[in-house]
Amino acid sequence: MLDVRDLQPQDLAGLTPEAIAQLAARMLGHIREQDERIGCQAREIEFKQAEIEFKDAKLRKITFELARLKRWKFAAKSEAMNAEQRRLFEETLAEDEASLRAQLEQLQGKAAASDGDDGGGTKNKRKPKRQALPADLPRVEHHHEPEDTNCPTSGCGRPMVRIGEDVSEELDIIPAQYFVHRHIYGKWACRCCQCLKQEPAEPRIVDGGIPAAGLVAHTLIARFVDHLPYYRQEAIAARSGVHTPRSTLAQWSGRGGAALEPLYELHKAFVLSSRVLHADETPVAMLDPGAGKTKRAYVWGYARGAFEETPGVIYEFCAGRGAQYPIAFLRADDRHGRRCWQGTLVRDEYAAYDSVVDANAWPHRIAAGCLAHARRKFDELVDASSVAQEAVQRVARIYRAERKFAAMTAAQRLSAREAIAKPLWDEMHLWLKLERGHVADGSAIAKAIDYSLSHWDTLTRNLHDGEVPVDNNHLENQIRPWATGRKAWLFAGSELAGQRAAIVMSLVQSAKLCGRDPHAYLRDVLQRLPTHPANRLEELLPHCWQPSV
Repeated sequence: MLDVRDLQPQDLAGLTPEAIAQLAARMLGHIREQDERIGCQAREIEFKQAEIEFKDAKLRKITFELARLKRWKFAAKSEAMNAEQRRLFEETLAEDEASLRAQLEQLQGKAAASDGDDGGGTKNKRKPKRQALPADLPRVEHHHEPEDTNCPTSGCGRPMVRIGEDVSEELDIIPAQYFVHRHIYGKWACRCCQCLKQEPAEPRIVDGGIPAAGLVAHTLIARFVDHLPYYRQEAIAARSGVHTPRSTLAQWSGRGGAALEPLYELHKAFVLSSRVLHADETPVAMLDPGAGKTKRAYVWGYARGAFEETPGVIYEFCAGRGAQYPIAFLRADDRHGRRCWQGTLVRDEYAAYDSVVDANAWPHRIAAGCLAHARRKFDELVDASSVAQEAVQRVARIYRAERKFAAMTAAQRLSAREAIAKPLWDEMHLWLKLERGHVADGSAIAKAIDYSLSHWDTLTRNLHDGEVPVDNNHLENQIRPWATGRKAWLFAGSELAGQRAAIVMSLVQSAKLCGRDPHAYLRDVLQRLPTHPANRLEELLPHCWQPSV
């Protein structure tokens, strides 16, 4: 039988129709086989191509991770350190520099003395400009006058005239000084009526105890602002000859925290009166006595809008990170006459916040995103991706524009954003969508782009409301004291202790935001609280407080 592939046109001459039909059928079958073979090869090529792209993306991801690990391991130590470590390194460097300069000055002084040099080589050396000491600090004057004010010139000896003076100032300190208040209550009696009269004892925060309001405030500030554990405070007091066991210090703090709780509730109502609210959370270890170890708890922070004229921040210590905690915190409270919070919530994209701003449950709440979080996704890839570098530069242009709007009113800021910032956002949005089509699925840069694109509506909420900031950095800065504190006192002893810390830190951090001295504020408040009228308690809030005369 002839092979159809070898047939020539002349071979078909004289064939019967049946033979030609058979040949045609065989040729069609051969063509179908070829088509099937080509289709299989095409599908195999597509599969191989997809597999290659997946492997390339995985290789790029692994390469990025390796590069980051190498940078952490082998980069300059100043870059590998965190902020606290770098600060310690810089402090040590300053100490070493000062020590070496002192040794050098001593050596130069000895050399000048031995060579008879008058020091002219260093006389004209430019001195660093020193910041003036605060004018409100008390001054102790020391007068230095010559013992003999007669002219030392031989043959003269006449009295000299004072023509001026040079003044130099040096800063000194008296360590914390303990002193005792003696309250003497005179007794007055009428011998005729057998009547006794005496002033009642003044109410105090620790009734019947030895600490005055100032000492309770000092203990709270040392614990929650300076982050000194009680055992360190005990040792510091012992150097002054005062015995204050850590258990006693803890009891004073407990009494102080309980006294401040009504003020905390009023402050909570003030913070939640803001139409724009920041929210964030941070983990804190809490002792779990039953398990003999610590477990993870969380501090939730809420701050009034970054552009509010009167700032304020409040914290809540919670056992977990679920959505039920912020939902409960923001709902109405009939006991304190507080309505359910409504407004714009500035937060990161943690899933728990979706329930807090759910339009079906809370129709008067709006979500706003954080540009700083979106930027961090790209900043982690800057060394490995040119796309990430371009994204960071585009975000920087938006921040430069926002800095110019900071001092404006809400209406002016909204107008300026429409004219200047919105084109930058639109260009970035279009650029991100174009770049997303050029990067492989599953790669790190694709995930960074997807984060921004999927949350674009919340990231650009600031373009619709002049009171909404572009990020949540305002509150993140107020969360940092908790990160510093947990490294000092390590964990909260109980949920009640954590909430007490939240009460104190809410008030003192808000006082700092309002430009108040936290110790002066807390001392005065604790002094006045026992006798202050309950209907005028708002006067003691951080933003309303005025020192007592």
